Amino acid sequence: MDTQLIHQFIKNALAEDVGDGDHTSLSTIPSDTQGKAKLIIKEEGILAGIELAKEIFSEVDADLKVELLLKDGAAVKVGDIALTVAGSTHSILIAERLVLNCMQRMSGIATKTHRIVSLLKNTKTRVLDTRKTTPGLRYLEKWAVRIGEGVNHRIGLYDMILIKDNHVDYAGGIANAITAAQKYLAERNKKLQIEIEVRNLDELKQVLAIGGVDRIMLDNFSFENLRAAVALIDGKFTTEASGGITEANVAEYAACGVDFISMGELTHSVKSLDMSLKAY
Repeated sequence: MDTQLIHQFIKNALAEDVGDGDHTSLSTIPSDTQGKAKLIIKEEGILAGIELAKEIFSEVDADLKVELLLKDGAAVKVGDIALTVAGSTHSILIAERLVLNCMQRMSGIATKTHRIVSLLKNTKTRVLDTRKTTPGLRYLEKWAVRIGEGVNHRIGLYDMILIKDNHVDYAGGIANAITAAQKYLAERNKKLQIEIEVRNLDELKQVLAIGGVDRIMLDNFSFENLRAAVALIDGKFTTEASGGITEANVAEYAACGVDFISMGELTHSVKSLDMSLKAY
C-alpha cells in the first residue's frame, strides 16, 4: 500500500463528501453518541478494499475501533461479516459511504479479475489491466486487479513506452517510432521497457525486422492471425493480445499461445459487489 497516496485520496474524498459538515447526523444524533456497525456482504465474490477501509476509518477518527474479520482476496458469500467498527456514531456515519464506495468497486473488480484468472488457469496466459480506469481511482482499481490475482500493466504514461497506432502514424511509421523511442531513452539514460502495438501481420513483420522492443501487442487480431503471429514471433518477444477480448472469448484468445491478454473491462465497466454497513 502506498500510504502517502492513499491518505491523500482519502482526504480529497472526504472533503468532497463532508464539506462543512454532516448536517443530517449533526442535527439528529447527540454528538457524544457511541455505536457499533458491521459490514455485511450481500453478494458472492472476492473481497477487496478491506485494508483501505481500515485506513479510511482511521483517517476519519483515530479513536474508532475497527476489527477486520476477513482479508483482501477472501472468497465471500451472502451474509458474511467483513469487519466491525465501534466508536463515535458521527464518525462511523461520515466514513460509511466512502468505505462502501471503495470496497464495493474494488471487490467488483477483484471478482471479475478472479473469474478471468480461473478461465486461464490451464494456460500460460496471464491477464493484464489497462489505463481504462476511473480518473483519481487508478491506484485503487489496479490494486483490486492484483487482489483478484491479475497483473498490472503500466501504471501511467511515465513507467513504460507503449507505442500505439496513433504514435506510429504520427511518427511516420514503425521504424521511425521504434528508433526515436530508443534514442529518447539513451539520451536521457532512462530504463523503460518498450512495447509496440501492431494491427496486422505486415506490421508485425516490420517490427520483427527492426527489433529493439520488449513486448509486442497484437491488437484486434483474428484467432487465425493471432496464432500465426505467435508462431512468427517464436518466443523472441513477450506477446500481448488486446482488443475486443471479453470473459466469453478470453479462453479462446489464450489458446492461441500469447503470454498476456489485456482487458479494459476489468476496470471500465465492472459491476460493484453489493454490501452494506449496518448498526447493531
